[in-house]
Amino acid sequence: MKNKPRLCIVIPCYNEESVLPVTTPMFLEKLNELIEKQLISSNSKILFVNDGSKDKTWELIKDYQAESPYILGISQSRNRGHQNAVYAGLMEAKEYFDITISIDCDGQDDINAMDKMIEEYYSGAEIVYGVRDNRDTDTFFKRATAQGFYKFLNMMGVEVIYNHADYRLVSSKVLKEFANFKEVNLFLRGMFPLVGFKSTSVYYKRHERIAGESKYPLSKMLNLAIDGITSLSVKPIRLIASLGIIVAGFSFLAIIWILVLYFMKQTVSGWASNLALVMFVAGIQLISLGVIGEYIGKIYLEVKQRPRYIISEQAGTFEKDK
Repeated sequence: MKNKPRLCIVIPCYNEESVLPVTTPMFLEKLNELIEKQLISSNSKILFVNDGSKDKTWELIKDYQAESPYILGISQSRNRGHQNAVYAGLMEAKEYFDITISIDCDGQDDINAMDKMIEEYYSGAEIVYGVRDNRDTDTFFKRATAQGFYKFLNMMGVEVIYNHADYRLVSSKVLKEFANFKEVNLFLRGMFPLVGFKSTSVYYKRHERIAGESKYPLSKMLNLAIDGITSLSVKPIRLIASLGIIVAGFSFLAIIWILVLYFMKQTVSGWASNLALVMFVAGIQLISLGVIGEYIGKIYLEVKQRPRYIISEQAGTFEKDK
């Protein structure tokens, strides 16, 4: 068996002042339990990543760090989004910890699944995905849109683990290779499968949110899907090309048919069919330009090579294991 790994639990936070007083003791209890079971090093930590919160989230994190030696905190200079917050925590932790587990702070993901994740790490897995085994706690609309989200991503050529969000264990070996991925547009659940290494999944039941409001309404889910597709797949561009060929083929056949009718003196003047055809082709062109524009926008952001995160404050000190 491997030596006891040093674990860092990475928890992104955005406007979570109502949640942190409830879930922080839960995370501390779980960390101590894992240490007592001798699954992880006694020098393991919890790292809260404040994503430019507008409430008292960062003040709470600093208070918790002052009270507990197991807690660290970093604060981004501004809100940069959930994916960048998770990425910031992972990158800051990779040089100091053997394994990291990223998890949201709302208490929905079952923290007891960490035991099984670590056991799978001992069995040789370098990435362990936390996967929901059902969506019984979701509303019908939430369940339908979430399932459609994963199916649509797979259909568009993005490799994702079905019903997996960002609850995962990742070894430092994987993170060091992951750091070589230089894209600014981050879609972590689609990027980690690209790194490779041995991986597996742990299934768990997801709970209802303990407090506060969901940070992923339908609009953000759609934006996340668009980012994931345009960052990791060129299939939409190929679909546009295929659609263009199909429309061009039908147009060519229509021209032949019109010429046949013209020479047979059977043409009938009418504006409705012409207007419908023009509007259809114009709509296809606008959709195509929109998709192409989305890719060009991604290229525009990538070539700037702006930093993916900027840390403005830090609570606690990162130290190598003794």
